[in-house]
Amino acid sequence: MLPVNGLHHVTSLAGDAQRNNDFFTKTLGLRRVKKTVNFDAPDVYHLYYGDEIGTPGTVMTHFPFQNAAPGTRGTGEAGEISFSVPPGSLGDWEARLSDHSPVRSTAFGAGKLAFTGPDGDALALVEAEDDRAPWTGQLPADLAIRGFHSVRLVLTETEPTRKVLEALGFAAQAEEDGIVRMASGDGGAGYLIDLEARPDLPAARQSAGSVHHVAFRVADRAAQDEVRDAMSEIGMKVTPSIDRDYFHAIYFRSPGGVLFEVATDEPGFTRDEDVATLGTALKLPEQHAHLRDQLEAGVLPTIRD
Repeated sequence: MLPVNGLHHVTSLAGDAQRNNDFFTKTLGLRRVKKTVNFDAPDVYHLYYGDEIGTPGTVMTHFPFQNAAPGTRGTGEAGEISFSVPPGSLGDWEARLSDHSPVRSTAFGAGKLAFTGPDGDALALVEAEDDRAPWTGQLPADLAIRGFHSVRLVLTETEPTRKVLEALGFAAQAEEDGIVRMASGDGGAGYLIDLEARPDLPAARQSAGSVHHVAFRVADRAAQDEVRDAMSEIGMKVTPSIDRDYFHAIYFRSPGGVLFEVATDEPGFTRDEDVATLGTALKLPEQHAHLRDQLEAGVLPTIRD
Protein backbone atom coordinates (compact mmCIF):
# COMPACT_ATOMS: atom_id res chain seq x y z
CA MET A 1 0.00 0.00 0.00
CA LEU A 2 1.47 3.33 -1.07
CA PRO A 3 1.69 6.14 1.54
CA VAL A 4 -0.84 8.44 -0.16
CA ASN A 5 -3.07 10.27 2.34
CA GLY A 6 -5.82 11.70 0.18
CA LEU A 7 -5.78 15.19 -1.32
CA HIS A 8 -3.05 17.77 -0.71
CA HIS A 9 -4.21 20.72 -2.82
CA VAL A 10 -5.97 21.62 -6.05
CA THR A 11 -4.67 24.33 -8.36
CA SER A 12 -6.86 26.23 -10.84
CA LEU A 13 -6.49 29.00 -13.38
CA ALA A 14 -8.30 32.28 -12.77
CA GLY A 15 -8.86 35.71 -14.29
CA ASP A 16 -8.83 38.83 -12.14
CA ALA A 17 -6.68 38.38 -9.00
CA GLN A 18 -8.72 40.71 -6.79
CA ARG A 19 -11.98 39.00 -7.71
CA ASN A 20 -10.42 35.61 -7.04
CA ASN A 21 -9.08 36.72 -3.66
CA ASP A 22 -12.39 38.26 -2.60
CA PHE A 23 -14.43 35.20 -3.51
CA PHE A 24 -12.29 32.64 -1.76
CA THR A 25 -11.57 34.70 1.35
CA LYS A 26 -14.75 36.75 1.81
CA THR A 27 -17.46 34.64 0.21
CA LEU A 28 -16.15 31.15 0.97
CA GLY A 29 -14.38 32.29 4.14
CA LEU A 30 -11.03 30.59 3.54
CA ARG A 31 -7.79 32.12 4.73
CA ARG A 32 -5.22 33.29 2.22
CA VAL A 33 -2.20 31.42 3.52
CA LYS A 34 0.34 32.40 0.89
CA LYS A 35 0.80 35.15 -1.68
CA THR A 36 3.61 34.19 -4.00
CA VAL A 37 4.22 33.85 -7.75
CA ASN A 38 4.07 31.18 -10.41
CA PHE A 39 7.52 29.53 -10.51
CA ASP A 40 7.38 29.45 -14.33
CA ALA A 41 5.76 32.87 -14.85
CA PRO A 42 6.74 35.28 -12.05
CA ASP A 43 4.52 38.05 -13.43
CA VAL A 44 1.54 35.90 -12.34
CA TYR A 45 0.50 35.41 -8.73
CA HIS A 46 0.16 32.03 -7.07
CA LEU A 47 -2.49 32.48 -4.36
CA TYR A 48 -3.17 29.79 -1.75
CA TYR A 49 -6.35 29.57 0.36
CA GLY A 50 -7.07 27.12 3.16
CA ASP A 51 -7.45 26.72 6.90
CA GLU A 52 -5.44 28.65 9.51
CA ILE A 53 -2.06 27.22 8.50
CA GLY A 54 -2.80 25.73 5.09
CA THR A 55 -3.05 22.15 6.30
CA PRO A 56 -2.72 19.69 3.40
CA GLY A 57 -6.19 18.68 2.30
CA THR A 58 -7.61 22.19 2.77
CA VAL A 59 -5.69 24.25 0.22
CA MET A 60 -7.17 25.61 -3.02
CA THR A 61 -4.63 27.52 -5.09
CA HIS A 62 -4.90 29.75 -8.16
CA PHE A 63 -2.83 31.24 -10.96
CA PRO A 64 -4.77 34.44 -11.83
CA PHE A 65 -4.03 35.62 -15.38
CA GLN A 66 -5.67 39.03 -15.55
CA ASN A 67 -6.98 38.81 -19.12
CA ALA A 68 -7.64 35.08 -19.37
CA ALA A 69 -10.72 34.00 -21.30
CA PRO A 70 -13.05 31.47 -19.68
CA GLY A 71 -12.12 27.82 -20.05
CA THR A 72 -14.39 25.32 -21.77
CA ARG A 73 -15.79 22.34 -19.85
CA GLY A 74 -15.19 18.87 -21.20
CA THR A 75 -13.26 15.66 -20.73
CA GLY A 76 -9.74 15.30 -19.41
CA GLU A 77 -10.22 17.65 -16.49
CA ALA A 78 -11.29 17.90 -12.88
CA GLY A 79 -14.90 18.86 -13.52
CA GLU A 80 -15.97 19.74 -9.97
CA ILE A 81 -14.20 20.57 -6.70
CA SER A 82 -16.21 19.92 -3.53
CA PHE A 83 -15.58 21.27 -0.04
CA SER A 84 -16.76 19.79 3.24
CA VAL A 85 -19.20 21.79 5.39
CA PRO A 86 -21.15 20.96 8.59
CA PRO A 87 -24.43 19.04 8.34
CA GLY A 88 -27.40 21.39 8.29
CA SER A 89 -25.45 24.36 6.90
CA LEU A 90 -26.50 24.22 3.24
CA GLY A 91 -29.52 26.49 3.72
CA ASP A 92 -27.32 29.31 4.95
CA TRP A 93 -24.81 28.62 2.22
CA GLU A 94 -27.52 28.68 -0.44
CA ALA A 95 -28.50 32.18 0.67
CA ARG A 96 -24.87 33.26 0.88
CA LEU A 97 -24.18 32.01 -2.66
CA SER A 98 -27.40 33.30 -4.22
CA ASP A 99 -25.44 35.20 -6.89
CA HIS A 100 -23.51 32.08 -7.90
CA SER A 101 -26.29 29.85 -9.30
CA PRO A 102 -26.54 27.43 -6.34
CA VAL A 103 -28.30 24.11 -6.98
CA ARG A 104 -29.28 21.76 -4.12
CA SER A 105 -29.12 18.00 -4.57
CA THR A 106 -28.03 14.79 -2.87
CA ALA A 107 -24.95 12.81 -3.84
CA PHE A 108 -23.88 9.51 -2.30
CA GLY A 109 -26.37 10.10 0.52
CA ALA A 110 -25.12 13.56 1.49
CA GLY A 111 -26.60 17.01 0.93
CA LYS A 112 -24.81 18.92 -1.79
CA LEU A 113 -24.87 22.49 -3.07
CA ALA A 114 -23.28 23.02 -6.50
CA PHE A 115 -22.40 26.58 -7.58
CA THR A 116 -20.15 28.53 -9.92
CA GLY A 117 -17.08 30.46 -8.89
CA PRO A 118 -16.06 33.88 -10.21
CA ASP A 119 -14.56 32.45 -13.41
CA GLY A 120 -17.23 29.83 -13.98
CA ASP A 121 -15.42 27.35 -11.71
CA ALA A 122 -17.49 24.23 -11.01
CA LEU A 123 -17.58 24.06 -7.20
CA ALA A 124 -19.73 22.38 -4.58
CA LEU A 125 -20.28 22.15 -0.83
CA VAL A 126 -21.08 18.75 0.67
CA GLU A 127 -22.42 18.14 4.17
CA ALA A 128 -20.13 15.78 6.07
CA GLU A 129 -19.14 14.78 9.57
CA ASP A 130 -15.65 16.25 9.52
CA ASP A 131 -13.58 16.90 12.65
CA ARG A 132 -11.01 19.13 10.95
CA ALA A 133 -10.84 22.56 12.61
CA PRO A 134 -12.05 25.31 10.23
CA TRP A 135 -10.66 28.79 9.74
CA THR A 136 -13.15 31.11 11.45
CA GLY A 137 -11.71 34.49 10.54
CA GLN A 138 -14.71 35.21 8.30
CA LEU A 139 -17.40 32.65 9.14
CA PRO A 140 -18.65 30.92 12.32
CA ALA A 141 -17.59 27.34 12.98
CA ASP A 142 -21.08 25.96 12.32
CA LEU A 143 -20.88 27.25 8.73
CA ALA A 144 -17.18 27.31 7.83
CA ILE A 145 -15.52 25.03 5.28
CA ARG A 146 -13.41 22.22 6.77
CA GLY A 147 -11.35 21.43 3.68
CA PHE A 148 -11.78 19.41 0.52
CA HIS A 149 -14.50 16.83 0.35
CA SER A 150 -13.88 15.31 -3.09
CA VAL A 151 -12.77 15.96 -6.66
CA ARG A 152 -14.74 14.73 -9.66
CA LEU A 153 -12.75 13.86 -12.77
CA VAL A 154 -14.61 14.01 -16.09
CA LEU A 155 -13.10 11.53 -18.54
CA THR A 156 -13.77 9.97 -21.92
CA GLU A 157 -13.35 6.60 -20.23
CA THR A 158 -12.69 5.91 -16.55
CA GLU A 159 -10.93 2.55 -16.47
CA PRO A 160 -7.34 3.67 -17.27
CA THR A 161 -7.46 6.43 -14.63
CA ARG A 162 -9.12 4.06 -12.18
CA LYS A 163 -6.18 1.67 -12.51
CA VAL A 164 -3.72 4.47 -11.73
CA LEU A 165 -5.74 5.51 -8.68
CA GLU A 166 -5.81 1.90 -7.53
CA ALA A 167 -2.02 1.82 -7.85
CA LEU A 168 -1.95 4.94 -5.65
CA GLY A 169 -3.97 3.08 -3.01
CA PHE A 170 -7.50 4.18 -3.86
CA ALA A 171 -10.34 1.65 -3.96
CA ALA A 172 -13.88 1.83 -5.31
CA GLN A 173 -16.23 2.79 -2.49
CA ALA A 174 -19.58 3.29 -4.22
CA GLU A 175 -21.24 4.01 -7.57
CA GLU A 176 -24.16 6.33 -8.23
CA ASP A 177 -25.64 7.65 -11.48
CA GLY A 178 -22.65 6.39 -13.43
CA ILE A 179 -20.11 8.07 -11.13
CA VAL A 180 -17.60 5.79 -9.39
CA ARG A 181 -16.34 7.02 -6.02
CA MET A 182 -12.74 6.08 -5.24
CA ALA A 183 -11.41 6.43 -1.70
CA SER A 184 -8.05 6.29 0.03
CA GLY A 185 -7.27 6.18 3.72
CA ASP A 186 -10.40 6.23 5.82
CA GLY A 187 -12.52 7.16 2.82
CA GLY A 188 -13.93 10.32 4.36
CA ALA A 189 -13.85 13.96 3.32
CA GLY A 190 -10.55 14.85 1.69
CA TYR A 191 -9.85 11.26 0.62
CA LEU A 192 -12.32 10.97 -2.26
CA ILE A 193 -11.99 11.05 -6.05
CA ASP A 194 -15.08 10.60 -8.24
CA LEU A 195 -14.77 9.30 -11.79
CA GLU A 196 -17.36 10.21 -14.42
CA ALA A 197 -17.30 8.89 -18.00
CA ARG A 198 -18.61 11.45 -20.51
CA PRO A 199 -17.59 10.27 -23.98
CA ASP A 200 -20.26 12.58 -25.42
CA LEU A 201 -18.29 15.69 -24.42
CA PRO A 202 -15.45 17.37 -26.31
CA ALA A 203 -12.01 17.70 -24.75
CA ALA A 204 -11.82 20.46 -22.17
CA ARG A 205 -9.96 23.67 -23.01
CA GLN A 206 -8.08 25.05 -20.04
CA SER A 207 -8.27 28.71 -19.14
CA ALA A 208 -9.86 30.79 -16.36
CA GLY A 209 -12.08 28.61 -14.17
CA SER A 210 -10.30 25.37 -15.16
CA VAL A 211 -8.43 23.10 -12.78
CA HIS A 212 -4.75 22.95 -13.68
CA HIS A 213 -3.82 19.96 -11.51
CA VAL A 214 -4.89 17.79 -8.61
CA ALA A 215 -2.31 17.06 -5.90
CA PHE A 216 -2.21 14.04 -3.62
CA ARG A 217 -0.64 14.06 -0.18
CA VAL A 218 2.37 12.19 1.22
CA ALA A 219 4.23 12.80 4.46
CA ASP A 220 7.77 13.40 3.22
CA ARG A 221 10.35 12.94 0.47
CA ALA A 222 10.91 9.27 1.27
CA ALA A 223 7.21 8.55 0.83
CA GLN A 224 7.19 10.61 -2.36
CA ASP A 225 10.11 8.59 -3.76
CA GLU A 226 8.15 5.41 -3.09
CA VAL A 227 5.18 6.76 -5.03
CA ARG A 228 7.39 7.99 -7.85
CA ASP A 229 8.99 4.56 -8.27
CA ALA A 230 5.59 2.85 -8.24
CA MET A 231 4.13 5.22 -10.84
CA SER A 232 7.17 4.82 -13.07
CA GLU A 233 6.83 1.04 -12.87
CA ILE A 234 3.29 1.20 -14.29
CA GLY A 235 4.36 3.41 -17.18
CA MET A 236 3.69 6.94 -15.92
CA LYS A 237 6.21 9.56 -17.01
CA VAL A 238 6.98 11.17 -13.66
CA THR A 239 9.05 14.31 -13.16
CA PRO A 240 11.91 14.49 -10.69
CA SER A 241 11.00 15.97 -7.32
CA ILE A 242 10.75 19.77 -7.56
CA ASP A 243 11.18 22.12 -4.60
CA ARG A 244 8.08 24.36 -4.43
CA ASP A 245 9.26 26.11 -1.22
CA TYR A 246 6.28 24.89 0.85
CA PHE A 247 6.34 21.28 -0.37
CA HIS A 248 8.21 19.08 -2.79
CA ALA A 249 6.25 17.97 -5.85
CA ILE A 250 6.32 15.35 -8.57
CA TYR A 251 3.98 15.44 -11.57
CA PHE A 252 2.59 13.05 -14.15
CA ARG A 253 -0.24 13.14 -16.66
CA SER A 254 -2.91 10.58 -15.87
CA PRO A 255 -4.25 8.40 -18.73
CA GLY A 256 -7.48 10.42 -18.84
CA GLY A 257 -5.57 13.66 -19.38
CA VAL A 258 -5.72 15.15 -15.86
CA LEU A 259 -2.39 16.37 -14.48
CA PHE A 260 -1.63 14.70 -11.13
CA GLU A 261 0.84 15.90 -8.53
CA VAL A 262 2.12 14.17 -5.41
CA ALA A 263 3.16 16.73 -2.79
CA THR A 264 4.83 16.41 0.60
CA ASP A 265 3.31 17.72 3.82
CA GLU A 266 6.64 19.27 4.75
CA PRO A 267 7.86 21.96 5.20
CA GLY A 268 4.48 23.74 5.11
CA PHE A 269 3.38 27.35 4.75
CA THR A 270 4.76 28.62 8.06
CA ARG A 271 8.36 28.09 6.94
CA ASP A 272 8.74 31.78 6.05
CA GLU A 273 5.87 33.55 7.86
CA ASP A 274 4.41 33.56 11.36
CA VAL A 275 0.94 32.05 11.74
CA ALA A 276 -0.49 35.44 12.75
CA THR A 277 0.64 37.12 9.51
CA LEU A 278 0.37 34.17 7.15
CA GLY A 279 -0.44 35.12 3.58
CA THR A 280 0.01 38.87 3.97
CA ALA A 281 3.44 39.56 2.45
CA LEU A 282 4.56 38.77 -1.09
CA LYS A 283 6.89 35.78 -0.87
CA LEU A 284 9.17 35.02 -3.80
CA PRO A 285 11.04 31.86 -4.75
CA GLU A 286 14.78 32.35 -4.51
CA GLN A 287 15.22 32.37 -8.29
CA HIS A 288 12.79 35.29 -8.60
CA ALA A 289 13.90 37.33 -5.56
CA HIS A 290 15.78 39.79 -7.78
CA LEU A 291 12.47 40.74 -9.43
CA ARG A 292 10.82 42.00 -6.25
CA ASP A 293 11.09 45.74 -6.98
CA GLN A 294 9.54 45.52 -10.43
CA LEU A 295 6.89 43.00 -9.38
CA GLU A 296 5.78 45.19 -6.49
CA ALA A 297 6.03 48.35 -8.61
CA GLY A 298 3.19 47.37 -10.89
CA VAL A 299 3.91 44.16 -12.76
CA LEU A 300 1.68 42.30 -10.29
CA PRO A 301 -1.72 43.87 -9.65
CA THR A 302 -2.39 45.18 -6.15
CA ILE A 303 -4.60 42.90 -4.05
CA ARG A 304 -6.64 44.67 -1.39
CA ASP A 305 -7.48 42.56 1.64
